[in-house]
Amino acid sequence: MNNAATSHSNANASFGADSTEGVVYWSPVKAGPWTLHLAATAQGICYIGSADQPLDEVKAWLSRRLPKHRLVRDDDALVPYAEVIGHYLAGKREALDVLQMDLHGTPFQQAVWQALRELPYGCISTYSDIALRIGKPQAVRAVGTAIGANPVLMGVPCHRVIGKSGALTGFRGGLAMKRVLLELEGVAVGKT
Repeated sequence: MNNAATSHSNANASFGADSTEGVVYWSPVKAGPWTLHLAATAQGICYIGSADQPLDEVKAWLSRRLPKHRLVRDDDALVPYAEVIGHYLAGKREALDVLQMDLHGTPFQQAVWQALRELPYGCISTYSDIALRIGKPQAVRAVGTAIGANPVLMGVPCHRVIGKSGALTGFRGGLAMKRVLLELEGVAVGKT
């Protein structure tokens, strides 16, 4: 298992010379207090799993989004991503924006995820705010659904979105993980 704090020079994985088409590389990574499954194509990271969840979570996502791809374990290929995530979780970097990402979703989901990537470190937003940002103020529920489908936790910082009332709301990684990420970023979090 990779340790997310290991040293590596850049966040773009080297996947070797052989054909990488149709392959998603994966590795379990110890990242902060959690074990996360990371997955990447030759184009970039495509999935960061929920805290301490089995590989089945990645397999289920892959069968929905990239059904013609196969999973191949390659711990070395995921080390650069693990390093960046480890630095973020250690409070040594404010964003995972250096990660090359390969996001797979509908055009609407892509728009929502891009709006999330523009949210500054340590700032929170609401579902309504995101709907306004993408020019679809009536699509608040659809925004929530798109946020729930975010495949790259932390890289696409959906943990920065809370309910209009200020309450912590759904997060694929669980509310405990969301709370830890927000507190890491210096956001005061209530008991919800």
